[in-house]
Formats: sequence, C-alpha cells, structure tokens
Amino acid sequence: MTLSGVAEEGWATLGRSLLERKVMTSDWLPAFTAVPRTAFLPELIWPYDMDTGVTVAVDLRDKPGLWFSYAHADVPIVTQWDDGARQGRGQVPTSSASMPSVVFSMLRDLDVQPGQRILEIGTGTGWNAALLAHRVGGRDNVVSLEVDAGVAAAARDRLARVDAGVLVISRDGEHGDQPGAPYDRIIATAGVRRIPSAWISDVRPGGLILAPWGTHFTNMDAVARLTVAEDGRRGEGRFTRPVEFMKLRGQRSLFAGHEVYVTDGVGAADRSTTTVTEPELLGEGRFAAGPFAIGLRVRDCHHQAAEKRDGARPVWFYGLTDRSWACVMFTDGQPEAQVWQSGPRRLWDEVAAALAWWRAAGEPGFERFGLTATATGQQAWLDRPADAWDI
Repeated sequence: MTLSGVAEEGWATLGRSLLERKVMTSDWLPAFTAVPRTAFLPELIWPYDMDTGVTVAVDLRDKPGLWFSYAHADVPIVTQWDDGARQGRGQVPTSSASMPSVVFSMLRDLDVQPGQRILEIGTGTGWNAALLAHRVGGRDNVVSLEVDAGVAAAARDRLARVDAGVLVISRDGEHGDQPGAPYDRIIATAGVRRIPSAWISDVRPGGLILAPWGTHFTNMDAVARLTVAEDGRRGEGRFTRPVEFMKLRGQRSLFAGHEVYVTDGVGAADRSTTTVTEPELLGEGRFAAGPFAIGLRVRDCHHQAAEKRDGARPVWFYGLTDRSWACVMFTDGQPEAQVWQSGPRRLWDEVAAALAWWRAAGEPGFERFGLTATATGQQAWLDRPADAWDI
C-alpha cells in the first residue's frame, strides 16, 4: 500500500482485510480487536511508503483524520530518527511501528499458546508486546527488552495505560535475559546478522526463536524460525518469508562508505566482461530471492546498485574484512557488461559463482533455505541441514 492513496479505513476494516489475505489467523482476532495500534503511536508519526521510500510527517494535533487513517492502514510508521538525537525528522529511521500484516504474519509463525512465557527483543512502541500479552494471559509472561531508554520509557507508559501486564526492561536485547529464562519463545522485532548465543540459552529445549535475519550483502531480512535442540546448544530451522527491519544497534552495517574503497577511480583495477544480465543479478522487486541467496554464499560483502542514468547502471561490491571492491556496469542494449575488480578478493567472481549456483539449484525461494545457529557460529543450508556451509 502506498501513501498516496491511503483510505480512511477503520481498525475493523483492516482486521477483515488481514483475515481475508490470510495474514492474520482467526485466533489472533481477539487481540487485534482489544489492542488497537492507535494506543501505542506518538502524536507525531512518519508513515513510510515501501514502494518509494518516502515518509511524510503527520501530527495528530494538526490532522487527526489523516493521523488515524495512517494508524489504521497497513503501512509501517517511523516513530524515531537517528537514535533519538532530535525530535523531528532526521537522516536514518531508528524505531518504528511495523506494518500490521508483517506483525501478524510473524505472530502466526511464532505459534504462541496461552500461558507461555515470551521474550521480545525490541519493544519499540509496545504494540507487539501488548498483543502477545493479550494472547498468553497472566502478568509478566511477556518480557520486552529495549536498548533505547527513552523508547523503553514511552512504551512502558503506554503499556501501563492499557494494563497490559508487560515487563519492559531497558537493556541491550542482544544479551538476552538470563535471569528470566527459560522462555518458551523469543521474538525479535529488529533485524540481525547473527543469532546471539544468549538467545539460544534463554529458550527451553523445543522452544522457538523467531527473528528477521540476513547478511550484510543487502538490507533485506528473512524471518528465521529456529527450534532450540534438546541439548539446548543449537537453534535450527527454515526461513518463512522476506521482510526488512531496522537492525539491532550492535549489528548494523559494517560498510565504511564508497570513498574508502575506490580512492582513485577504476582505472587501475583489473578489467573483464560478463554475460550476466542486470535482471539476473538484481532480480525483480524489493524482496527478490536471488540477492538473498548470493549473500548466503558470498561472506562479508556489501553491495549497492546505483540509479540508472542514460541507460547505464553500475552495481558495486565491497569486502567488509578488507578493501576489496568490484563494479559491474550494465548498459541497455549491450550483450556484455564491463567488470572492474580490485583487492585481494575477486568479489565479482565470487558473486557470479554464487548466482550460477542459485540458478543451477532451480532458483529456490526463501522457504527452501535454513539456518543453524550455535554459540560458536552460524551455518546456512538449502533443503537439508546436512548440506550446510559456514556464513
């Protein structure tokens, strides 16, 4: 849904839409009805257009009708910029209320049952925690960790106003909650690039960890649904769907910026050509599976696709453990693309090999990939954990 045409639909209308699209299951309807998102949003919000990347400021005090229409719409809403360094809009969104469709699809994946104990990583507005608390019942069955003290305090106040019975702790969620363990479920509402070992030890054997997980290759995540093994030393499972979340503060991108890598232009780099096409590399749409698969195979690499100008688009690749870089220039109408590579890694060669592997495997989607996480590392796999590789 784009911001240009958001209808003034009520909360009940959104609920029916989520049910019809099978995003929300009927057992979550009582929580949806009892816990409206409006109770957890600040007066000043920035609804976000997933298609264009545009945000607009909407203040409840100035435009209440528009504010409620966005609150009742299936759009993500930014609620903080630049880690709270300023009150108004900044450069980087750092806290938000997720799209209701994403919220309820993840809650469905979490398979929550009444009476279970849930640890949430990333309180945000508090809405997700309130939904969980309504579902599981009891007091303090839902514990939520929030690294930002200001965000935690605001969420704590909102949760108290609706008597949600959620314990909000101002703490870096990457470290888990050993004093409160064991939990039946952990759900993260921030993207991660590695599953913290503390989360595995905080969940009882047979319990679930649900987290948006991805590589540094793109900003995209996929929902990892991991079951903790009986020995409590491993979490393992498949990905369910693509998403994109703000990242845990301790796991944000390691990319230092283009100018750190390409200091003197491309003239001194090794040159070659490739028959790989732009659509083959970038895929179609925001959540194409190809780039996700490449990121699983090409470790410690970040890529950026520049805007197309005059029929030409450069795609850059940067090594995150050294200063290796590569660039492929796609030009409309040309059968081959120019490639430049520099540094100890041949990054384009690695990317091209990963793309060829993915295509040879039948271009599998997210649901065929899986993740195994332990205290010492992570492994990805396609179809079978026995065929895993380190990432």
